[in-house]
Amino acid sequence: MNIHNHNDYDLIKQYLGGQESSLEVLINRHKSKVYSYILMVVKNRELAEDIFQDTFIKVIKSLNSGTYKEEGRFVSWVMRIAHNLIIDFYRKDKHLKTVSDDQTDVPLFNSAKFSDATIEEELVMDQIHHDVKKLVELLPDEQKEVVLLRYYYNLSFKEIAEHTQVSINTALGRMRYAILNLRKLMEQSKVDLVSQSFMS
Repeated sequence: MNIHNHNDYDLIKQYLGGQESSLEVLINRHKSKVYSYILMVVKNRELAEDIFQDTFIKVIKSLNSGTYKEEGRFVSWVMRIAHNLIIDFYRKDKHLKTVSDDQTDVPLFNSAKFSDATIEEELVMDQIHHDVKKLVELLPDEQKEVVLLRYYYNLSFKEIAEHTQVSINTALGRMRYAILNLRKLMEQSKVDLVSQSFMS
C-alpha cells in the first residue's frame, strides 16, 4: 500500500519504527489545517509561521520521547498544541485589562437562548467586518478565539466547545464576556455603532 494511503496511527508507528518519511507524510497531511487555524487567530503571517514551526517541533519531541498517547485523532492533538502555544504567546503579550469569567464551568446562560445567533451576535457579526475587527484583536485570547471560531469559521457553540475542550456553557460565557468587552472597547475607542441597541 502507498504510504500516503496509511492512516495517522500507522504513520506514527512507522515513524517511531525508524521510517522518517512517514512523519513527512503526516505533517503534509495536516499542515494546511493547522497553519490556517493559527493564522486565523493571530492574524500575522510571520507569527503564524513561528507558532506553526514550534507546534511541530513540540509534536516531534513528544513523539520521540514517547509522551504521545493515542487517545483521539492525531490532528486534534496537534491543534491542541497549537492552541496552547497561541495562548502562551498572548499571555506574555497581554496589555489590556478586560472582563474575565472566573467560574467558567458554572452554567451561566440558558443554552437554548444562545444556541442560535441573538440580536447582539448579529450586531457583533456586522461590526467584526468593519471597525470591531481591529478591536477583537484586543480581547483576551480565549474570548478572541470564540469570536473568531463563531464568526469566521461559522462553528456552532457545541463545535467550539469540543475544539477548545471546554463545556458549552464555558464557550457561551466567553462569548458573553467578549460582547461586554467589545462594548467597552467601542466606548473607549469612540467607534460608531451600527445600532444603539448594541450598547443597551
